[in-house]
Amino acid sequence: MTISTLVDTNIFIDVLLPGHFQAVWSARHLEACFDAGDIAINPIIWSELASPIRDEASLEGALAWLKPRREQIPWEAAFRAGLAQAQYRRAGGTRERTLPDFLIGAHAQAAGHRLLTRDATRYRSYFPDLEIIAPDTHP
Repeated sequence: MTISTLVDTNIFIDVLLPGHFQAVWSARHLEACFDAGDIAINPIIWSELASPIRDEASLEGALAWLKPRREQIPWEAAFRAGLAQAQYRRAGGTRERTLPDFLIGAHAQAAGHRLLTRDATRYRSYFPDLEIIAPDTHP
């Protein structure tokens, strides 16, 4: 049985850009997830990588070793993300850019992926059944 992992944007930024404080942890766990099964990405993750990388061919080349499966966000996941966003706002959440995170978490959950991220708090709060690989649980 192969295990699939959706990889959050912050992991790729750690690995691809020099000097990130969690680069070693992120690289080690990204490689472990690759060794365990398929790596998945979605258009949200890809779009968030455009700003720091700026050249799509370079990004594709840098990630080629992972053979990432490009997946669309399921409609079911988009709806779950909207519900999570609404719940976050009702609970007094004030951060503005939360919908991309909710789309990533909902996609991972709906598709049956694990999620590799450095920022697990929000994902755990709104997707409690999602298996998350993060520094606090996987040192």
